[in-house]
Amino acid sequence: MRRTLLTIAVSVVLVAGSGVPAWSAPTPTPAPTSVDGWSVEDGRLTWRSERPVPIGDAVVEFWSGDRLLGRPATDSDQRTLRLETGSGTLPADLSVRAGGRRLDAPPAARNAAPARVTDPAPLPPNAVDPGVKGPYRTVRGSYELPGVTLPRLPEPVEMLAEVVAPQGAPGKRPLALFLHGRHLWCYAPDGAEFELDWPCAAGSVPVPSHLGYLEAQELLASQGYITVSIAANGINAQDNAVDEAGADARSALVRRHLALWAGWAGDRAGAPPIVRSSPVADLDRVFLMGHSRGGEGVNRAAIDSLTPPPAASDGAPGAARWTIRGLLLIGPTLFGQNPAADVPSVTILPGCDGDVADLQGQLFADATRGVSKGRALHSVLYAVGANHNFFNTEWTPGQSAAPSTDDWFLPEDPVCGTASPIRLAAADQQTMGAVYIAAAARLFVDGDDRVRPLLDGSGRRAPSADPARVLSHAVGGNRTPVVLPDEAVRTGGGARLCDQVSRDEAAACLSSPLGSPHFATFRLLFDEPDRRAVRYDWTAAGTPMTVTPPSPARLGDARELALRLAVPGNAPATTFGVSAVDSSGRTTALGDVTLTGLPAGEFGTPVWAQEVRVPRKGVRDVAQLILTPRAATGTAWLIDAWGWAPGTPDPRPVALPRVDIAGLVVTEGDTGEKTYQIPVSITGGTQGRMRLSVVQPNGDGVTWDATVAPGQDRIDVPVTVRGDTVWNHQPERIEVLAKAESGLVIGDYVGTVDVRNDDPAAEVSVDPVADRVTEGDALTWRLTLSAPSESRYDEIVLVAMPPADGTPELSTTDVDPRWLLDTFGVPAEPSRPLSQVVYWWPSLEPGQVTAELRIPIVADGVAEPEERVDLHFVTVDRPPLSGTVTD
Repeated sequence: MRRTLLTIAVSVVLVAGSGVPAWSAPTPTPAPTSVDGWSVEDGRLTWRSERPVPIGDAVVEFWSGDRLLGRPATDSDQRTLRLETGSGTLPADLSVRAGGRRLDAPPAARNAAPARVTDPAPLPPNAVDPGVKGPYRTVRGSYELPGVTLPRLPEPVEMLAEVVAPQGAPGKRPLALFLHGRHLWCYAPDGAEFELDWPCAAGSVPVPSHLGYLEAQELLASQGYITVSIAANGINAQDNAVDEAGADARSALVRRHLALWAGWAGDRAGAPPIVRSSPVADLDRVFLMGHSRGGEGVNRAAIDSLTPPPAASDGAPGAARWTIRGLLLIGPTLFGQNPAADVPSVTILPGCDGDVADLQGQLFADATRGVSKGRALHSVLYAVGANHNFFNTEWTPGQSAAPSTDDWFLPEDPVCGTASPIRLAAADQQTMGAVYIAAAARLFVDGDDRVRPLLDGSGRRAPSADPARVLSHAVGGNRTPVVLPDEAVRTGGGARLCDQVSRDEAAACLSSPLGSPHFATFRLLFDEPDRRAVRYDWTAAGTPMTVTPPSPARLGDARELALRLAVPGNAPATTFGVSAVDSSGRTTALGDVTLTGLPAGEFGTPVWAQEVRVPRKGVRDVAQLILTPRAATGTAWLIDAWGWAPGTPDPRPVALPRVDIAGLVVTEGDTGEKTYQIPVSITGGTQGRMRLSVVQPNGDGVTWDATVAPGQDRIDVPVTVRGDTVWNHQPERIEVLAKAESGLVIGDYVGTVDVRNDDPAAEVSVDPVADRVTEGDALTWRLTLSAPSESRYDEIVLVAMPPADGTPELSTTDVDPRWLLDTFGVPAEPSRPLSQVVYWWPSLEPGQVTAELRIPIVADGVAEPEERVDLHFVTVDRPPLSGTVTD
């Protein structure tokens, strides 16, 4: 139910206690004839969609205004979502959100409607193409072992994998493990229905999501890799109830499979047949691929392999007998914004992702800056025209065993719609995915630096991935920081430091963070003062923008200066002159760079930084960076700048100190304040710095830097709960969040304080004041709470409906026309039943206990029979209210 539709209710008078001035409703919009699918049933807040809601990787959430209510469960019809609230009434201003977009309403446009869109021009070909099939024939098979129980999940999770391995490859071979994301887990083969039970109910079978990457497995196996794609349906079926959405369970599942392969490498006698038919795996050369939540899962496996979780919560205990050399992540989630900073990665962002629509996987690169040594390369690829699902054939219509859908939500979109020439065909998208999986493996595991230009912003393409258009940028590797925007950076010439995540539009880089993957939010933290970029708006060509780091940045062995620079979607080719001022005050013009806005419809996420480079021309250090636009007007965002040199250094990963947060459930109490200490545990010994935040349910909160001293093993975060005797009909959940800034790695990044309200619920009554009147008077009812609510109370909704017994219904010409126009924005003529207009949704602010509904009737002097209006309760089960008018 959208508040903008339902506050059109009838003229409402609110009275706080007694004797306060009347409150006038704002000018409303016409009432809908339904309640947009919302209801409360047996204490469960329920939303019914007109069409199936795909089960995907973005977290589906119910919201009331700016307040998160929780994550609903989905019924087997895939149209009905339910959230246990314990309340019998309906909250206000409801919405359903996932991945940064509304599911219960048409999405709000992020960009202006484009006049035209064009595909980026093809890049020059790379010297080496990793998509070329290798010399080895392949063998394929599967293994299945007894399921395992993982922490926080009540039901066992399957141990099932599909193996494709090379034949005749000499010696030990590297191992590539694939993990799919969150999709439906069971279906009935004889119909189109999905089943939501786990384990699968009789008559249904698991969705074979792990079979969706066979093209990539075959390509890697032909090049000498043992490939293992593992099933995770048991996690998908249970992770919705877990705060961090199953990342730790996926990590444990990955590590359990790796432990099996480590054991089989030493003793193959008891291994499954497909393992014995494969070469011996080299566990010192492990590569992980994860799609969607699987991406966050393999990232967590990399973290947990270097710095083990606390023993009490580890689902795969024991020392890691493997070394993870790199990650490839497709459309990944990163709810925790906690990338494995020392493990190289490549992240593919699908330009038409309708599931993880905020493209939060960008933080797998951006959030590594400054955390560790910076030697690991973190690449991001923007795949123009690719959606989320079609990288997996088992999520692709026409290829999948189970029913599947296109995740992009607007078929008429000029970029991502089904008829768009920019949109990639499913087969082309799958080939592109396989090629870049092979590129990442070849660079990180084989050390073949010839494929690096495909991944690190050097502007090359793999011809075997044509016609896909794939752009790249990177951080880390052979880069030296020059400009990392923070509060110490000074700007001039029309440039300004902007906040990537801020509710203050004047300070924000964009009016909505959904316009850029770089600005993805961290759970309910809507203000992050430590995340900055530089925004530049200009109105005349040749107006220089200056950016001055706190101290001159030495370029060392860098060959070029690399900038990650973004322009708006669909922006024409925009050229900037790049100059550097060194510490002696000398200015050197380094050259021009040109970039064109990414193709974007109204709902894309196009403000993505493209990497551009200029030669250093003998500049030893950079005391100031100058960008001079050649275009007359425009906008640009500088994400960062680096000294760049070719090559890929050994990342030399280290076991950083690890941070994990616990949570607890508390009772509110009746009086005073009570402060609880939320333990933030630290293992590993050395020092580091992180940002801690305490976030209230509405997004308000505090955030601060916390320093970890050598040997420190705990930080207590105080969370204060205020006791009272006032009923609160909304749940209260406070979150404690941790994010690494330097020298640390974060495991369990969120601890929740669930505050149980222990006060009795107020009784709600709606009574007639005047429900039988003559023309010229007003029908009046009064809503009363027996006690005030601690939060706004707006859970009663009534709608006018025709009298069921055939009594004549009051019409729009029976009521005061000025009242009708002021309240509903509609004229009295032509006459129509009130059931087409009247809604009542009273809203009582904290402390207010009554609201009145008043319908003024005109005296028309015409002899008429009795007429009636019936008001039916929508959100609670009560008899309707009736108002009768006589002459």
